[in-house]
Amino acid sequence: MKNRIKDLREENGLTQEQLGIMVGASRQAIHAIETEKSEPSIWLARDIAQVFNCQIEEVFLFERSPRRTRANSSKRENPGNQNSSI
Repeated sequence: MKNRIKDLREENGLTQEQLGIMVGASRQAIHAIETEKSEPSIWLARDIAQVFNCQIEEVFLFERSPRRTRANSSKRENPGNQNSSI
């Protein structure tokens, strides 16, 4: 998911490690979220937004991000298992 974490973090003079400590996540987790390799839980997203005194929507750019759902992912992973009758 597209986000502004790196910009906000740098504006506030924080390293990935410092932000991670503030929200209870590892530096690696912060890096993965910043680079869109991972999406945070709703609680972690909320905590990150609170650090920057922002709304979640100001940090995570929903309108500019493709929507990924678990249902779509599982259909792609297992295409032969669609609507099979019993």
